Amino acid sequence: MSIKTPDPSDQDQPVHPWVDSYLEHLLTSRGLSDNSLDAYARDLTFFLVFLNERSGGIEDVTGQTFFLYMMHLRKRGLSNRSMARHLSALRGFFAHAADEGWIEKSPAELVENPKLPRALPEVLSPEEVSRLLSLPKLEDKLGYRDKVMLELLYAAGLRVSELINLVPLDYDPQAGLLKVFGKGAKERLVPIHYLAQDYLSSYLQNIRNAFNPIEDFIFLNRSGKGLTRQGVWKLIKRYAVLAGISREISPHSLRHSFATHLLEGGADLRTVQILLGHADISATEIYTHVQAKRLMRIHREFHPRSRFSTK
Repeated sequence: MSIKTPDPSDQDQPVHPWVDSYLEHLLTSRGLSDNSLDAYARDLTFFLVFLNERSGGIEDVTGQTFFLYMMHLRKRGLSNRSMARHLSALRGFFAHAADEGWIEKSPAELVENPKLPRALPEVLSPEEVSRLLSLPKLEDKLGYRDKVMLELLYAAGLRVSELINLVPLDYDPQAGLLKVFGKGAKERLVPIHYLAQDYLSSYLQNIRNAFNPIEDFIFLNRSGKGLTRQGVWKLIKRYAVLAGISREISPHSLRHSFATHLLEGGADLRTVQILLGHADISATEIYTHVQAKRLMRIHREFHPRSRFSTK
């Protein structure tokens, strides 16, 4: 069962000046994307609805209120992950309220997150990546575009949003660097290998104009406009089927593979963190678990004693 979250643009939904001020703070100080702001607005609006139904106010929220709210979300059928997202939005809001002096201290300080399973990312083998990257047909403009997109996703570990927002000036062909704008509009420079440089340079010089660009993005659709996240996702799905990859993969699978293959090749965790644009190294550490899992599998498969073991 899923929950229908309120639309913050709906005039019938409750509003509060503290919430409006916090959303303005997120926009101006943290540079969050429209999608992220909408998610915060929905979660905070839903909390306001919960309080209004119980004739409560934000000023009166306590730790007990959070306990009741978590029970409310659970009854509505939210997963632990969705509940944790709601709680994260409220933590940020009440921490800001305390910083602004609207309340004495955040009532969310001692509230624990629901337990979440740590899911390991889906990683392709180098052979699977090679098959995937070899599929686009370079004889037509769409195939060449797809080839360059796949090469960049794997060469630079890009998020799909970072890929579709690239513009020609973000590429420095002399240095072989991409200027990438990640989460929170944070900028980073990512080197790409010579093969990816060759494909990208050739595409920009010889292929991109054939799309009759209307927008300034590097990767365009048939109408000359920028691609959508959904469009890239569908392309990956189609090429995965052609490559004989039966499990579910997404554009992010190439980012996961990029990080894992770098670590397996001897790169240090801090370097991979910088290349991925992770603000916290704990987000990068999950790839060490992937690496350890693969090493264990290889050890069991090839070690002479493991092959005779009953375990």
